[in-house]
Amino acid sequence: MQSFTRRAFAALGLAATVSLLAAPAFAQSLEELKKKGEVNVGLLVDFPPYGTTNAQNQPDGYDADVARLLSKDWGVKVNLVPVTGPNRKQVQFSKPYSAATIVLYGEKKANIKGAADLKNFKVGVARASTQDVALTQMAPQGTEIRRFDDDASAMQALISGQVDAIGCSTTVAAQINKRQPGAFEPKFTLRQQEMAVAMRPGQDALLKSVNDFVAKNTANGELNKLYKKWLDTDLPKMQ
Repeated sequence: MQSFTRRAFAALGLAATVSLLAAPAFAQSLEELKKKGEVNVGLLVDFPPYGTTNAQNQPDGYDADVARLLSKDWGVKVNLVPVTGPNRKQVQFSKPYSAATIVLYGEKKANIKGAADLKNFKVGVARASTQDVALTQMAPQGTEIRRFDDDASAMQALISGQVDAIGCSTTVAAQINKRQPGAFEPKFTLRQQEMAVAMRPGQDALLKSVNDFVAKNTANGELNKLYKKWLDTDLPKMQ
């Protein structure tokens, strides 16, 4: 999930889907950004709910809201700019500001406490997904893993009883719970992928400012509010 996207002139960015660009010069500190008065934020718009577009076809999503919160906190204008995924460079990362948790989500009656129990159940995953890789690595020999074309197909297989549990993100789990409240529950975590703010190596002053932003808005609950708005669950605990 830390596939941070950026232009060649990127100054810093929110890992996974966003890059904060201080063009044309590389900002070395928060003071330089404040002097400029604005920051351009490159946002992937094909990774909902982290990056998406709204009804006006403008960049939106959890990471866009985090960028808006950052610009408000720093007192600068923010410009959201759609970018594409392949443009990546070497970066240094801040403390994580978000995470995506992949869980095994199954019927409440299914007695699954850990990977060793999986051999007694039928488990579904979206083919070639993060959860497919994680589950394949930890499942004991003999586990029946059914692979589907996408998360929607795996979700339907769980609801219809074709499988006893599925590997999915907490976002998908929340959707299932809305459709059938109380019927299913998370059994254990398959993987947690953390997201961090990224910037060019050597921007130590800027790194400190970003870390301060993350620490402050984690402690005061603002990042959790945004996470619940977009993912309908609490922000996972991070190191």
